[in-house]
Amino acid sequence: MDTDLILVIGLALAVLSIPSVVSAFSDGRAPRASALTVLIAGGMIVYAINTHPGGYALEDVPDAVLHVIARYKFW
Repeated sequence: MDTDLILVIGLALAVLSIPSVVSAFSDGRAPRASALTVLIAGGMIVYAINTHPGGYALEDVPDAVLHVIARYKFW
């Protein structure tokens, strides 16, 4: 599978799990599902960084996101 795609999906999962974590803490619940989502997202990001030739630098991430969006546009 494409490492750019794995990185972008992992980043999207990480960003989308933040409201779930905040909601669970504000309601006094344990953030079980959101913690699992954060772990999966972190694993995807680490896997993408480790398997990409040369790894990713911080300035490569926006370029990877734009390449994935351009490749898999739905309109």
